Amino acid sequence: MKPILISALLLTAQLAVAQTQPAAPGRPDAGRQNIAALRTVVEQFLQTQTAGLPGEVSVKVGAIDARTALAACPAPEAFLQPGARAWGKTTVGVRCTAPSAWTIFVQAQVNVKAEYVAAALPLAQGQTIEQGQLVLVKGDIATMPSGILTDMSQAIGRTPTVSLAAGTPLRADSLRSKPVAQQGQAVRLVSNGNGFSVSGEGKAIGNAGEGQVVQVRTAGGSIISGTAKAGGMVEVAF
Repeated sequence: MKPILISALLLTAQLAVAQTQPAAPGRPDAGRQNIAALRTVVEQFLQTQTAGLPGEVSVKVGAIDARTALAACPAPEAFLQPGARAWGKTTVGVRCTAPSAWTIFVQAQVNVKAEYVAAALPLAQGQTIEQGQLVLVKGDIATMPSGILTDMSQAIGRTPTVSLAAGTPLRADSLRSKPVAQQGQAVRLVSNGNGFSVSGEGKAIGNAGEGQVVQVRTAGGSIISGTAKAGGMVEVAF
C-alpha cells in the first residue's frame, strides 16, 4: 500500500505544477487568443487585398509581442485604417467584437515586383507621348506613389503636365488626356434615351479630354454641359 500511496502523491504534485506553469509563447492556455494565429489573419488579409495588383507580391508580417494577453476570439477581423494602403510599409488592425471586444495593430511589409512605365528620354510639358518614348522597367511599385502606370497604352497619346526627365516613372495624375473638344470647336450634341434620340450643334466653351465634362453653347445661346467624346461629340444626359 505504501508504494502505491507515494506514487499517487507524486502524480498529483506533477499535475499541479503543470497547471500553474505559463503557456509556451504562441501557445496560450484555454480562453486566451493564439497570437500566432493573428499573424496568419493579417497575412491572408493582405494577400486578398493585393490579389489584383500586377507582378509578384510578397507579404511579411511583423512580430507580435508574445506577452500580449487577449481573450480568445472565434472570428478575428483584419482591417485597414482610412487612407492606409495594403502595400509598402503598412499597419493592419485586427479586432474582435465577441465574446470580448479588443483591437490590436500589426506592422507589415508588402513588396510588389512588377514592370512599370517610365520615360525612355526627356518628355516636355504638353508633348504628345508616343510608344518609342517609353520603356518598361521592373521594380518594387509598392515603394512608389499611387497611380504608377504599368501598361504603355495608359500613357500613349497623353501629354505630361510637367516636363519629365528620362527614367521618370509615369503616374496617371502627371498626364493629361489629349483634348477631344477644344474651346471654340464646333461639336455635335447627342442625347439618347428610352425610345428617343436627339442631336444638335454647338460650340465648346472650354477644352476637355475624352470622358471629361465640357460646356457647350448652342445656336440659341443656351449653355449645356455634357461628356466629351472622340470625333467632336458631346453626350448630354437629360
